[in-house]
Amino acid sequence: MLRTIVGTGYERALRPLLFKARGGDPESVHEDMIRALSVLARLPGARDLARLVTRSASSPVEVAGIRFPGRVGLAAGMDKDGRAALAWQYLGFAFAELGTVTAQAQPGNERPRIFRAPESGGLVNRMGFNNHGALALANRLAVAGVFRGNGAAGIPLGISLGKTKVVEVEDAVADYLASFDLVHPHADYIAVNVSSPNTPGLRSLQDGGALAELLGALTTRARQLRASDPVPVFVKVAPDLTSEQLDEVLDAATDAGVSGLIATNTTLSREGLAPSDQHLADEAGGLSGRPLTARAREGVGYVAGHTDLPVIGSGGVMTADDAKALLDAGASLVQIYTGFIYAGPALIASINEEVR
Repeated sequence: MLRTIVGTGYERALRPLLFKARGGDPESVHEDMIRALSVLARLPGARDLARLVTRSASSPVEVAGIRFPGRVGLAAGMDKDGRAALAWQYLGFAFAELGTVTAQAQPGNERPRIFRAPESGGLVNRMGFNNHGALALANRLAVAGVFRGNGAAGIPLGISLGKTKVVEVEDAVADYLASFDLVHPHADYIAVNVSSPNTPGLRSLQDGGALAELLGALTTRARQLRASDPVPVFVKVAPDLTSEQLDEVLDAATDAGVSGLIATNTTLSREGLAPSDQHLADEAGGLSGRPLTARAREGVGYVAGHTDLPVIGSGGVMTADDAKALLDAGASLVQIYTGFIYAGPALIASINEEVR
Protein backbone atom coordinates (compact mmCIF):
# COMPACT_ATOMS: atom_id res chain seq x y z
CA MET A 1 0.00 0.00 0.00
CA LEU A 2 2.75 2.44 1.02
CA ARG A 3 4.75 1.59 -2.11
CA THR A 4 1.70 2.36 -4.27
CA ILE A 5 1.22 5.71 -2.57
CA VAL A 6 4.90 6.59 -2.96
CA GLY A 7 4.94 5.54 -6.62
CA THR A 8 1.74 7.39 -7.49
CA GLY A 9 2.86 10.48 -5.60
CA TYR A 10 6.18 10.54 -7.44
CA GLU A 11 4.73 10.03 -10.92
CA ARG A 12 1.73 12.36 -10.55
CA ALA A 13 3.10 15.10 -8.31
CA LEU A 14 6.86 15.11 -7.77
CA ARG A 15 8.06 14.11 -11.23
CA PRO A 16 6.07 16.84 -13.05
CA LEU A 17 7.53 19.39 -10.63
CA LEU A 18 11.06 18.08 -11.13
CA PHE A 19 10.71 18.09 -14.90
CA LYS A 20 9.65 21.76 -14.80
CA ALA A 21 12.18 22.84 -12.17
CA ARG A 22 15.30 24.85 -13.01
CA GLY A 23 13.79 25.99 -16.28
CA GLY A 24 13.32 22.41 -17.39
CA ASP A 25 17.09 21.75 -17.42
CA PRO A 26 17.54 18.04 -16.56
CA GLU A 27 21.19 18.39 -15.56
CA SER A 28 20.52 21.15 -13.04
CA VAL A 29 17.75 19.08 -11.46
CA HIS A 30 20.10 16.11 -11.34
CA GLU A 31 22.75 18.18 -9.57
CA ASP A 32 20.16 19.37 -7.03
CA MET A 33 19.12 15.76 -6.38
CA ILE A 34 22.69 14.63 -5.75
CA ARG A 35 23.21 17.50 -3.31
CA ALA A 36 19.99 16.62 -1.50
CA LEU A 37 20.96 12.95 -1.24
CA SER A 38 24.39 13.81 0.10
CA VAL A 39 22.66 15.76 2.88
CA LEU A 40 20.15 12.97 3.50
CA ALA A 41 22.99 10.54 4.18
CA ARG A 42 24.11 12.72 7.09
CA LEU A 43 20.69 13.18 8.74
CA PRO A 44 19.52 10.18 10.80
CA GLY A 45 15.85 11.23 10.77
CA ALA A 46 15.82 11.72 7.01
CA ARG A 47 17.61 8.41 6.48
CA ASP A 48 15.06 6.57 8.62
CA LEU A 49 12.15 8.19 6.77
CA ALA A 50 13.63 7.34 3.37
CA ARG A 51 14.20 3.75 4.43
CA LEU A 52 10.63 3.51 5.75
CA VAL A 53 8.99 4.61 2.50
CA THR A 54 11.33 2.70 0.16
CA ARG A 55 12.02 -0.55 2.01
CA SER A 56 11.06 -3.84 0.42
CA ALA A 57 11.97 -7.47 0.87
CA SER A 58 14.76 -8.79 -1.32
CA SER A 59 16.83 -11.95 -1.45
CA PRO A 60 20.63 -11.82 -1.17
CA VAL A 61 22.68 -13.20 -4.06
CA GLU A 62 26.39 -13.79 -4.54
CA VAL A 63 27.94 -12.70 -7.82
CA ALA A 64 31.68 -12.69 -8.58
CA GLY A 65 32.36 -13.42 -4.93
CA ILE A 66 30.41 -10.35 -3.76
CA ARG A 67 27.33 -10.69 -1.56
CA PHE A 68 24.60 -8.40 -2.83
CA PRO A 69 21.55 -7.87 -0.54
CA GLY A 70 19.29 -7.86 -3.60
CA ARG A 71 19.38 -7.76 -7.38
CA VAL A 72 18.64 -4.10 -8.17
CA GLY A 73 21.49 -1.62 -8.46
CA LEU A 74 22.10 1.94 -9.59
CA ALA A 75 23.81 2.21 -12.96
CA ALA A 76 26.87 4.37 -13.52
CA GLY A 77 26.33 7.97 -14.54
CA MET A 78 23.99 9.02 -11.77
CA ASP A 79 26.63 9.64 -9.09
CA LYS A 80 29.80 10.33 -11.03
CA ASP A 81 31.84 11.70 -8.14
CA GLY A 82 30.44 9.60 -5.31
CA ARG A 83 28.86 12.56 -3.56
CA ALA A 84 25.79 10.50 -2.61
CA ALA A 85 27.63 7.21 -2.13
CA LEU A 86 26.30 6.76 1.41
CA ALA A 87 22.69 7.56 0.46
CA TRP A 88 21.78 4.98 -2.17
CA GLN A 89 21.18 2.24 0.38
CA TYR A 90 18.34 4.28 1.89
CA LEU A 91 16.44 4.33 -1.41
CA GLY A 92 16.40 0.54 -1.56
CA PHE A 93 19.29 -0.12 -3.93
CA ALA A 94 21.25 -3.32 -3.36
CA PHE A 95 24.38 -1.86 -4.93
CA ALA A 96 25.49 1.30 -6.69
CA GLU A 97 28.01 1.93 -9.44
CA LEU A 98 29.80 5.24 -9.06
CA GLY A 99 31.41 7.13 -11.93
CA THR A 100 32.26 7.00 -14.70
CA VAL A 101 35.51 8.62 -13.54
CA THR A 102 38.65 9.32 -15.51
CA ALA A 103 42.29 9.63 -14.50
CA GLN A 104 42.18 13.38 -15.12
CA ALA A 105 39.39 15.69 -14.07
CA GLN A 106 37.44 16.93 -17.08
CA PRO A 107 34.40 19.13 -17.74
CA GLY A 108 32.70 16.88 -20.28
CA ASN A 109 30.90 18.10 -23.34
CA GLU A 110 29.25 21.49 -23.67
CA ARG A 111 25.81 22.02 -22.14
CA PRO A 112 23.03 21.34 -22.84
CA ARG A 113 24.02 17.68 -23.00
CA ILE A 114 21.07 15.74 -21.65
CA PHE A 115 17.54 15.76 -23.08
CA ARG A 116 14.33 14.13 -21.89
CA ALA A 117 12.11 12.19 -24.29
CA PRO A 118 9.02 12.06 -22.04
CA GLU A 119 6.56 10.40 -24.42
CA SER A 120 9.14 7.73 -25.20
CA GLY A 121 10.22 7.24 -21.59
CA GLY A 122 13.78 7.96 -22.60
CA LEU A 123 16.81 10.20 -22.30
CA VAL A 124 19.43 11.31 -24.80
CA ASN A 125 22.74 12.22 -23.19
CA ARG A 126 26.15 13.27 -24.40
CA MET A 127 27.67 14.09 -21.02
CA GLY A 128 31.21 13.09 -22.00
CA PHE A 129 32.45 11.70 -18.68
CA ASN A 130 32.29 15.01 -16.80
CA ASN A 131 33.87 14.30 -13.40
CA HIS A 132 36.35 15.60 -10.86
CA GLY A 133 38.83 12.79 -11.50
CA ALA A 134 39.71 9.46 -9.93
CA LEU A 135 41.84 11.02 -7.19
CA ALA A 136 38.98 13.23 -5.99
CA LEU A 137 36.64 10.22 -5.85
CA ALA A 138 39.20 8.14 -3.98
CA ASN A 139 39.75 10.93 -1.46
CA ARG A 140 36.02 11.43 -0.93
CA LEU A 141 35.45 7.72 -0.28
CA ALA A 142 38.48 7.52 2.02
CA VAL A 143 37.16 10.42 4.13
CA ALA A 144 33.80 8.63 4.32
CA GLY A 145 35.55 5.47 5.48
CA VAL A 146 34.49 3.49 2.41
CA PHE A 147 36.90 0.71 1.56
CA ARG A 148 36.42 -2.52 -0.32
CA GLY A 149 34.38 -5.03 1.64
CA ASN A 150 33.96 -3.00 4.84
CA GLY A 151 30.25 -2.27 4.31
CA ALA A 152 30.59 1.42 5.16
CA ALA A 153 28.20 2.38 2.36
CA GLY A 154 25.67 -0.22 3.49
CA ILE A 155 25.74 -1.86 0.05
CA PRO A 156 28.49 -2.91 -2.39
CA LEU A 157 29.90 -0.09 -4.49
CA GLY A 158 31.26 -0.52 -7.98
CA ILE A 159 33.37 2.15 -9.66
CA SER A 160 33.17 2.71 -13.41
CA LEU A 161 36.35 3.78 -15.21
CA GLY A 162 36.56 5.59 -18.54
CA LYS A 163 39.23 7.10 -20.77
CA THR A 164 40.26 10.71 -20.29
CA LYS A 165 39.14 12.60 -23.40
CA VAL A 166 42.49 14.28 -24.11
CA VAL A 167 44.38 11.00 -23.88
CA GLU A 168 44.94 9.29 -27.23
CA VAL A 169 43.42 5.85 -27.70
CA GLU A 170 46.95 4.46 -28.08
CA ASP A 171 47.66 5.54 -24.49
CA ALA A 172 44.36 4.31 -23.05
CA VAL A 173 45.83 1.39 -21.10
CA ALA A 174 48.06 3.65 -18.98
CA ASP A 175 45.16 6.06 -18.48
CA TYR A 176 42.82 3.33 -17.19
CA LEU A 177 45.57 1.90 -14.99
CA ALA A 178 46.13 5.32 -13.40
CA SER A 179 42.45 5.47 -12.43
CA PHE A 180 42.46 1.84 -11.31
CA ASP A 181 45.41 2.38 -8.98
CA LEU A 182 43.66 5.31 -7.30
CA VAL A 183 40.18 3.86 -6.75
CA HIS A 184 40.62 0.11 -6.35
CA PRO A 185 40.95 0.21 -2.53
CA HIS A 186 37.42 1.63 -2.36
CA ALA A 187 35.66 -0.52 -4.97
CA ASP A 188 33.86 -3.80 -4.43
CA TYR A 189 34.16 -4.18 -8.18
CA ILE A 190 35.57 -2.20 -11.09
CA ALA A 191 33.56 -1.60 -14.27
CA VAL A 192 35.53 -0.87 -17.44
CA ASN A 193 33.50 1.48 -19.62
CA VAL A 194 34.63 1.13 -23.23
CA SER A 195 31.15 1.57 -24.68
CA SER A 196 30.02 5.14 -24.06
CA PRO A 197 29.27 6.86 -27.39
CA ASN A 198 30.24 10.27 -26.01
CA THR A 199 34.04 10.09 -25.91
CA PRO A 200 35.76 10.14 -29.33
CA GLY A 201 37.37 6.81 -30.16
CA LEU A 202 36.27 5.10 -26.96
CA ARG A 203 34.17 2.41 -28.59
CA SER A 204 37.16 1.33 -30.68
CA LEU A 205 38.50 -0.14 -27.44
CA GLN A 206 35.83 -2.83 -27.79
CA ASP A 207 37.75 -4.23 -30.75
CA GLY A 208 39.24 -7.61 -29.92
CA GLY A 209 42.96 -6.77 -29.84
CA ALA A 210 42.63 -3.41 -28.07
CA LEU A 211 40.17 -4.81 -25.52
CA ALA A 212 42.34 -7.84 -24.81
CA GLU A 213 45.30 -5.58 -24.07
CA LEU A 214 43.28 -3.28 -21.82
CA LEU A 215 41.49 -5.97 -19.84
CA GLY A 216 44.64 -8.04 -19.54
CA ALA A 217 46.49 -5.06 -18.07
CA LEU A 218 43.73 -4.34 -15.56
CA THR A 219 43.25 -7.90 -14.35
CA THR A 220 47.03 -8.32 -14.08
CA ARG A 221 47.24 -5.15 -12.00
CA ALA A 222 44.39 -6.38 -9.80
CA ARG A 223 46.32 -9.59 -9.06
CA GLN A 224 49.53 -7.67 -8.43
CA LEU A 225 47.85 -5.41 -5.90
CA ARG A 226 45.97 -8.14 -4.05
CA ALA A 227 47.05 -11.57 -5.22
CA SER A 228 44.90 -13.57 -2.83
CA ASP A 229 41.70 -11.67 -3.55
CA PRO A 230 41.88 -9.35 -6.58
CA VAL A 231 39.09 -6.86 -7.04
CA PRO A 232 36.56 -8.19 -9.59
CA VAL A 233 36.70 -6.48 -12.98
CA PHE A 234 33.60 -6.19 -15.19
CA VAL A 235 33.50 -4.84 -18.74
CA LYS A 236 30.54 -2.85 -20.05
CA VAL A 237 29.50 -3.37 -23.67
CA ALA A 238 27.43 -1.40 -26.16
CA PRO A 239 24.05 -2.56 -27.45
CA ASP A 240 25.03 -1.68 -31.01
CA LEU A 241 27.61 -4.45 -31.54
CA THR A 242 27.07 -7.23 -34.04
CA SER A 243 27.17 -10.83 -32.87
CA GLU A 244 30.67 -11.16 -34.35
CA GLN A 245 31.84 -8.12 -32.40
CA LEU A 246 30.27 -9.43 -29.22
CA ASP A 247 32.07 -12.73 -29.75
CA GLU A 248 35.36 -10.80 -29.90
CA VAL A 249 34.48 -9.01 -26.66
CA LEU A 250 33.63 -12.28 -24.94
CA ASP A 251 36.85 -13.91 -26.11
CA ALA A 252 38.90 -10.98 -24.85
CA ALA A 253 37.04 -10.92 -21.53
CA THR A 254 37.48 -14.66 -20.99
CA ASP A 255 41.16 -14.64 -21.94
CA ALA A 256 41.84 -11.71 -19.61
CA GLY A 257 40.10 -13.39 -16.69
CA VAL A 258 37.53 -10.72 -15.99
CA SER A 259 34.82 -11.47 -13.45
CA GLY A 260 31.78 -10.52 -15.53
CA LEU A 261 30.12 -8.26 -18.06
CA ILE A 262 27.60 -5.42 -18.00
CA ALA A 263 25.14 -5.37 -20.88
CA THR A 264 24.35 -2.79 -22.09
CA ASN A 265 25.27 0.87 -22.39
CA THR A 266 23.18 3.49 -24.24
CA THR A 267 22.46 3.12 -27.95
CA LEU A 268 23.17 5.29 -30.97
CA SER A 269 19.93 4.07 -32.55
CA ARG A 270 16.90 6.31 -32.43
CA GLU A 271 14.36 3.54 -32.93
CA GLY A 272 11.51 3.74 -30.46
CA LEU A 273 11.30 7.52 -30.18
CA ALA A 274 7.68 8.66 -30.09
CA PRO A 275 6.54 11.16 -32.74
CA SER A 276 6.57 14.02 -30.24
CA ASP A 277 10.20 13.19 -29.36
CA GLN A 278 11.48 12.91 -32.93
CA HIS A 279 13.17 16.30 -32.65
CA LEU A 280 15.77 14.51 -30.52
CA ALA A 281 16.70 12.11 -33.30
CA ASP A 282 19.37 14.49 -34.55
CA GLU A 283 20.85 15.19 -31.13
CA ALA A 284 24.23 13.52 -30.67
CA GLY A 285 24.54 11.12 -27.76
CA GLY A 286 23.31 7.83 -26.40
CA LEU A 287 19.63 6.96 -26.01
CA SER A 288 18.43 5.17 -22.87
CA GLY A 289 15.11 4.17 -21.34
CA ARG A 290 12.14 2.44 -22.94
CA PRO A 291 13.47 2.65 -26.53
CA LEU A 292 16.40 0.51 -25.35
CA THR A 293 14.37 -2.14 -23.51
CA ALA A 294 14.13 -4.79 -26.24
CA ARG A 295 17.67 -4.18 -27.53
CA ALA A 296 19.14 -4.52 -24.02
CA ARG A 297 17.21 -7.76 -23.45
CA GLU A 298 18.59 -9.16 -26.70
CA GLY A 299 22.10 -8.10 -25.71
CA VAL A 300 21.86 -9.70 -22.29
CA GLY A 301 20.47 -12.88 -23.82
CA TYR A 302 23.27 -13.13 -26.35
CA VAL A 303 26.04 -12.42 -23.86
CA ALA A 304 24.66 -14.74 -21.19
CA GLY A 305 24.12 -17.45 -23.79
CA HIS A 306 27.72 -17.33 -24.99
CA THR A 307 29.69 -17.12 -21.74
CA ASP A 308 29.74 -18.63 -18.28
CA LEU A 309 30.69 -15.26 -16.79
CA PRO A 310 28.00 -13.48 -14.75
CA VAL A 311 26.14 -10.67 -16.48
CA ILE A 312 24.73 -7.47 -14.99
CA GLY A 313 21.74 -6.45 -17.10
CA SER A 314 21.36 -2.73 -17.74
CA GLY A 315 19.30 -0.68 -20.17
CA GLY A 316 15.61 0.01 -20.57
CA VAL A 317 14.49 -1.24 -17.17
CA MET A 318 11.35 0.84 -16.72
CA THR A 319 9.14 -1.69 -14.92
CA ALA A 320 9.48 -4.75 -12.73
CA ASP A 321 8.60 -6.88 -15.75
CA ASP A 322 11.55 -5.38 -17.64
CA ALA A 323 13.90 -6.34 -14.81
CA LYS A 324 12.48 -9.85 -14.65
CA ALA A 325 12.93 -10.20 -18.41
CA LEU A 326 16.64 -9.36 -18.09
CA LEU A 327 17.03 -11.88 -15.28
CA ASP A 328 15.15 -14.48 -17.30
CA ALA A 329 17.49 -13.73 -20.22
CA GLY A 330 20.45 -14.68 -18.05
CA ALA A 331 21.41 -11.63 -15.99
CA SER A 332 22.41 -12.18 -12.37
CA LEU A 333 21.78 -8.56 -11.37
CA VAL A 334 20.08 -5.54 -12.95
CA GLN A 335 20.84 -1.83 -12.94
CA ILE A 336 18.51 1.10 -13.41
CA TYR A 337 19.02 4.75 -14.31
CA THR A 338 16.40 6.20 -16.65
CA GLY A 339 13.67 4.08 -15.06
CA PHE A 340 14.61 5.57 -11.69
CA ILE A 341 14.20 9.07 -13.10
CA TYR A 342 10.76 8.32 -14.53
CA ALA A 343 9.35 6.06 -11.79
CA GLY A 344 11.28 7.04 -8.67
CA PRO A 345 12.26 4.76 -5.76
CA ALA A 346 9.01 2.79 -6.03
CA LEU A 347 10.49 1.04 -9.07
CA ILE A 348 13.17 -0.54 -6.89
CA ALA A 349 10.59 -1.91 -4.46
CA SER A 350 8.38 -3.24 -7.25
CA ILE A 351 11.33 -5.05 -8.83
CA ASN A 352 12.31 -6.55 -5.48
CA GLU A 353 8.79 -7.86 -4.99
CA GLU A 354 8.72 -9.32 -8.51
CA VAL A 355 12.08 -11.12 -8.48
CA ARG A 356 12.77 -12.15 -4.90
